[in-house]
Amino acid sequence: MPDPSTHTAKGDPAGDHWALLSRRVVTPAGVRAAAVVVCGATIVDVVAPGELPNSCRVEDVGDRAVLPGLVDIHVHINEPGRTEWEGFATATRAAAAGGITTLVDMPLNCSPVTTTPEALALKAGAAAGQLRVDCGFHGGVVPGNRGQIGALIAAGVVGFKAFLCPSGIDEFPNASESDLRAVMPELARAGLPLLVHAELIAGDAPGAGSTPADRRSYAHYLASRPRVWEHDAIRLMITLCRETGCRVHVVHLSSADALPMIAQARAEGLPLTVETCPHYLAFAAEEIPDGDPRFKCAPPIRERENRERLWQGLRDGLIDTIGSDHSPAPPELKLLAEGDLSRAWGGIASLQLALPAVWTEARARGFNLADLARWMASGPSEVVGLSDRKGAIAPGRAADLVVFDPDTRAAVDPAALHHRHRATPYEGRVLAGRVETTYLGGQTVYRSGIFPGPNRGQVLLAGGDGCRGVTP
Repeated sequence: MPDPSTHTAKGDPAGDHWALLSRRVVTPAGVRAAAVVVCGATIVDVVAPGELPNSCRVEDVGDRAVLPGLVDIHVHINEPGRTEWEGFATATRAAAAGGITTLVDMPLNCSPVTTTPEALALKAGAAAGQLRVDCGFHGGVVPGNRGQIGALIAAGVVGFKAFLCPSGIDEFPNASESDLRAVMPELARAGLPLLVHAELIAGDAPGAGSTPADRRSYAHYLASRPRVWEHDAIRLMITLCRETGCRVHVVHLSSADALPMIAQARAEGLPLTVETCPHYLAFAAEEIPDGDPRFKCAPPIRERENRERLWQGLRDGLIDTIGSDHSPAPPELKLLAEGDLSRAWGGIASLQLALPAVWTEARARGFNLADLARWMASGPSEVVGLSDRKGAIAPGRAADLVVFDPDTRAAVDPAALHHRHRATPYEGRVLAGRVETTYLGGQTVYRSGIFPGPNRGQVLLAGGDGCRGVTP
């Protein structure tokens, strides 16, 4: 297999007109040998290797795969206000190194939270000049901000996020059923999705206790957030989806027991989509050691049999997307030394590792690179209205491309991660696949551990004619 190299086809190079050639290009029609022809920031054609135009510079990557730039619509960047947790500079470098060319930031871990247009403007301003990849934003639905929803839509958010249980951030309380009923018709008219953290707390959690052993026990933590919380919340969202016509996207599904009701909602034709995360697909509760808060998230990572049924949900098309839910926190909040799962901040740092983590598990179960692109590029793009420009290798789409070696295997070394905080449950885990080069709008933003050139990422704001990139 040759090393990636650049050579010139017949004639002289023609400025920014070039092609990326591979025996494995992942297109909407499948994986095939092809050349992706790029002019400026846009893919202008996808042709057979023998049909390259004259005067076209060619980069031949041989057997390495070419994927569309991934789109992660579930990322907690935390800037402004909590940049010591994560920030635009570090998060977008990690994204570029992980083959992710578009992020959408969640509204709750920054300060101020993104529940007003003024807060959105502060966030967009904080991103200025720091973006290695493109970044859009979700607005928040919280009690009392119904009057801000229209202004946030006008300001360009690509979706809205609500919690049905406490978020852990005092400034971002959970929305009630009445709060959701008030805003969902407005979102339906605007065509924007409501992304929902679907856990409804009902009474005391099973296994509630406070002994030192309990506080370190993963089984105890798992019992403290039972599956029924997810089921009750998803059932409520299906009802509200039916009543309002609002598009609902259930984020980080962890309980496979909810799949039958999701199937029924789909059969009914409701605009309901579902996401799961790499950690629910890679880990199993039986394997998680006690006292290791790196694995703590909400909803929790569940049992092995549940994991396999989530994979079946992907196979059956009931789960549409995979998002990282990247949510790192400073080590002192993770309580890594104490191992107290009851008090440690939840959230898993995985942005740079999402692609190889999913590919490792997917390949072992008979899935292919086209499945990967559907779950992590085209599917997320469709949820947030970016599919006219993002998520696929096709003429007219942005030249966001990833050169990926799917056959390489290596153990995860936290020192090689670009997140602000590198504590991750993937440490030492052998993953398949390595991102070699990432292109954003036809320009190299990552290559073999190096980040060449200036920050080229744009703030993505939704508008009447779709999403537009702006320099705030």
